Amino acid sequence: MNAESDERGESVAATAPDPATGDVTVAKEPELGSKAPHFIKRSRPLHLSWQVGVFVIGLAVVGAGIVMLPLPGPGWLVIFGGMAIWATEFVWAQLVLRWTKRKVTEAAQRALDPRVRRRNIILTTIGLVIIAVLVGIYVWKFGVVMPWKIKE
Repeated sequence: MNAESDERGESVAATAPDPATGDVTVAKEPELGSKAPHFIKRSRPLHLSWQVGVFVIGLAVVGAGIVMLPLPGPGWLVIFGGMAIWATEFVWAQLVLRWTKRKVTEAAQRALDPRVRRRNIILTTIGLVIIAVLVGIYVWKFGVVMPWKIKE
């Protein structure tokens, strides 16, 4: 993988065939490379400092996302936001984002499968019934009191 930000032509990706017609649709993926303005790309020192700035900002966002993983906050969303910042300048980040988008799309398609949805609904219902039974047993055994002792 190339970390340089050279311009590349648009790549073409074939998608799944249409079940009705059997035709394969061709989708154009955006080109790889730097999204910096042309006047920045003309000067090598300016472009290199631009890349360093984009990397540092992306690193700060990804670092904040990593901190948010165990703490409250949208950790994964922030990490992918930092990757998107890096993808404006670095080819390797663009390739990682393409792979991630492809995997998320595949997972969404699998989740929309009627058999998978039915299984998920059944498992959720079983889980809720188990939780309701456990709460019922707790209330029957201890009454409606909190497990800790608070004296007013």
